[in-house]
Amino acid sequence: KTDGGVAEREADVDYLDTEINILKPGTPFMRDHLKQVWAGFVAWTILTWGPVTATFLAPELMTQEIPILQFPAHYFTVAFVAPTSSLVLAYIYTRRRDRLDEKYGIDHTTPAGSETDTSPPEEGAAVSDGGEAE
Repeated sequence: KTDGGVAEREADVDYLDTEINILKPGTPFMRDHLKQVWAGFVAWTILTWGPVTATFLAPELMTQEIPILQFPAHYFTVAFVAPTSSLVLAYIYTRRRDRLDEKYGIDHTTPAGSETDTSPPEEGAAVSDGGEAE
């Protein structure tokens, strides 16, 4: 098997009876996912707060202009690199999470029939747009 039998092991795990502990995950999927979350958090922290910290620790270096862009380094890194890196990290997380779901056989499709329920809401019930059903 290409996944080493991981999907079969995960199929036997009863997630409702498994104790959830973020510091000591109880299943292989939770452990792999937690590694991914922590790696993303560390990368986000460095990319978001690194430029600010570098500007505090080395203001003479960070206030110099970047030759091609003619912007101070601290301005460019805080205004462009930090927010852009957050978007890139979000993309990387979704790709890696999709691979993790495939590895453990997790399927996010909706059950058959759940989208076909077109019965009208009960009288006085709240509807999805926040108003009341007519």
